Amino acid sequence: MSGTCEKRAAPNGEVAPGARAGRADRQAASGTALELGAHELELRELLSAVSGRETAPIDGADLLELARASPAELRERQGWTRASARRIAAAFELGRRLAHARQRPRPVIRTAAEVFALCSGEMQGLEREVFHVLLLDGKHRLKAREIVSIGSLTSSIVHPREVFRSAVRHAAAAVICAHNHPSGDPEPSAEDLEVTRRLHQAGRLLGVPLLDHVVLGDGGWVSLRERLGL
Repeated sequence: MSGTCEKRAAPNGEVAPGARAGRADRQAASGTALELGAHELELRELLSAVSGRETAPIDGADLLELARASPAELRERQGWTRASARRIAAAFELGRRLAHARQRPRPVIRTAAEVFALCSGEMQGLEREVFHVLLLDGKHRLKAREIVSIGSLTSSIVHPREVFRSAVRHAAAAVICAHNHPSGDPEPSAEDLEVTRRLHQAGRLLGVPLLDHVVLGDGGWVSLRERLGL
């Protein structure tokens, strides 16, 4: 039997207790290493944590070769099992997709018209009010967009803590809020105006300014920053 086989068979055909114990020890060690902080690990330790198997020391050049390899080639080169090779290949693919996502240009959002262009396709025609927060960096580029509240047919109850919890989690420099009116009429309600005032005050206290709150309707919008003179 090949020396790269992960399992050792017991006389009755089951996996030998020693093999199970060894695998459990490797999995426990990998989990402990990751809990200590993946950024602190060496390449060998990262590969061991992902594959679940001990990995020989590796340098950057070898890592590039592994990143290009198929799961079958990883099994041949490193002696990993099929499952371990698939996990490693998947990890490399996640890294490539992350790098691609970081290279994509992020839209700059400064005006209510730009908010409408970004959100209207998703929010028009909804039967309930949905409250979005746009999280921006210091140059007003979009970092993320999150739904913080889904309301009723006529109102969306939102509290500043939901909005700014997202802002703090994403280290946003500023936020813009947006919600739809299922009626199609973007004219703000008294509740919309009051919520905007509270969000504006909370943003000032936290140092994460509310740049605008935009109400979207069918083919139009209202900027509450302009309406309230904020």
